[in-house]
Amino acid sequence: MTQQLLRVNSLAEIIDPQPTYLALGSFDGVHLGHQTVIRNMVDEARLAGMRSAVLTFFPHPKRVISGERGRFYINTIEDRIRLLAGIGPDLVITHTFDAQVRNTRAADFVDQLVKHVGLSQIWGGNFAFGYRREGNIDFLRREGAERGFEVRAVDALISFDGSLISSSRVRQSLDVGDFYDVNGCLARRHSLRGVVVKGDQRGRTIGFPTANLAVWDELLLPANGVYATYAWLGDRRYAAAANVGVRPTVNGRDRTVEAYLLDFDEDIYGQTLQLEFDKGIRPEQRFSGLDALREQIQKDVDQVRESLMEGRGRS
Repeated sequence: MTQQLLRVNSLAEIIDPQPTYLALGSFDGVHLGHQTVIRNMVDEARLAGMRSAVLTFFPHPKRVISGERGRFYINTIEDRIRLLAGIGPDLVITHTFDAQVRNTRAADFVDQLVKHVGLSQIWGGNFAFGYRREGNIDFLRREGAERGFEVRAVDALISFDGSLISSSRVRQSLDVGDFYDVNGCLARRHSLRGVVVKGDQRGRTIGFPTANLAVWDELLLPANGVYATYAWLGDRRYAAAANVGVRPTVNGRDRTVEAYLLDFDEDIYGQTLQLEFDKGIRPEQRFSGLDALREQIQKDVDQVRESLMEGRGRS
């Protein structure tokens, strides 16, 4: 029988060390390569009668080391946990990565894994952690031989459309709005979610009221443009034309995410809306006035309806 998922925020919160197979990595995006490694680990752990666990760092180590800010993440930590949990591990550890962890010697971090987790196997690719990335694959194998755990260095060489999948590739494709590539690498539609907040309500005045999403300011957004999406309100799904950008015809300054839900007329302020991106419709552009904008939005909506509601969107 599968254990109920346990989620903790640090190794120290684990109170029941037991023989465990552990996948270690940042796993931003939880793309098809990540899914493959973790699913294989979960399957082997079950066959061996062991617990399976995933340790993911947050914030991303690159953010802490570089000190950069701005939009970077493919998904929020909450969505990452949800996606990891969907693969089936018994335990998800969202371990804080800060200056203290960055400067922890690799041997000390292994001590924590052995003590708190009950390490039996450690899985992942491109191993390098600890102070000055000294915890590489050779180091771990020496430690494992002495301390009784195995190292499974798994390079998930998973390809889509002829090229290897990586988080960097997903970010690059998001940056240009290429959802054929993004969704292929993720093996699902890319999504983002946010609470519906009041905007300037200009869309309502031209006949296309939109839901404006308050999106986490570190979440990577697709290129400015109009997209065919599915909008989820709880378990209800609607076709939607989503706009990402600065709305140059009426604003031109603030970058926003808003969606016009087809065949929908409800007050949903304060509710959480999730958008699943299927494909791009057109780049963002400036129009001569509101009449021209209204005409183009109608064309966009018609294209979204044809693409999604007639079953032409990718499932």
